[in-house]
Amino acid sequence: MLLRIAVQAKGRLYDETMSFLGESDIKLNAVKRSLLVQSSNFPVEVLFLRDDDIPQSVATGVADIGIVGENEYVEKNENAEIVKRLGFSKCRLSLAIPKDIEYPGVQWFEGRKIATSYPGILSTFLKTQNVSAEIHVITGSVEVAPGIGLADAIFDIVSSGSTLVSNRLREVEVVMKSEALLIGNRNLCDEKKEILKELLFRMDAVKTAEDKKYVLMNAPKERLEEIIQVLPGMKSPTVMPLAQEGWCSVHTVLDEKCFWEIIGKLKSLGAEGILVLPIEKMIL
Repeated sequence: MLLRIAVQAKGRLYDETMSFLGESDIKLNAVKRSLLVQSSNFPVEVLFLRDDDIPQSVATGVADIGIVGENEYVEKNENAEIVKRLGFSKCRLSLAIPKDIEYPGVQWFEGRKIATSYPGILSTFLKTQNVSAEIHVITGSVEVAPGIGLADAIFDIVSSGSTLVSNRLREVEVVMKSEALLIGNRNLCDEKKEILKELLFRMDAVKTAEDKKYVLMNAPKERLEEIIQVLPGMKSPTVMPLAQEGWCSVHTVLDEKCFWEIIGKLKSLGAEGILVLPIEKMIL
């Protein structure tokens, strides 16, 4: 039995999803333009679809699980459950207007025409703000709409903001933040639930290792207790004696966000020969 996972057929989410599956040791011999590809080392098959088709495919059982942007999941509002937040492909859905126009607040949109590919999310937001605007649905390049007179403003995905700048637009309201989600059909059989459980175990190992570094250092024994005190590792660090009298080797795991601060403290306490290695997976 195979667990079928729906994945976006192209784009940034496709690239990051395939990389994530690879890090989870799911080997796929993807053939260009193939619709369905089976893993050679794990009981899953990948179904490549348009991103906006993934929520419905999972809800109806065409696929068992899917990796999709939160923006599409919320917009389609299908009966599929969120299994796991994956933390990559982060972006936001925002309202943007021509950059030279003064913006006094959300009431500016009253009576305006807004171009978007996400009419459901936009409609809900406007209702909460008591704003009545005309929503013009576009499936292509939404950002060009104000420039060609098709709309007064846009509601679209924003990542770096460079596309807005190149079209002389500026972001004025962030409506929701989005990331990749693993969604699932609500009626999986027990066999498929077991496969999903193993897949989640692998994914968790990859996610846990993110932004973590394995650190080895030589430390003077006389300062060992002080050095251990500044190490916020997973548990107690590993300490091994060195051939040189009075010295030991200390091994631990550090979070990258506090890495340089801690390394500075370790050096001041006499640690030497500090070696930093990336961590591919971490199982807790």
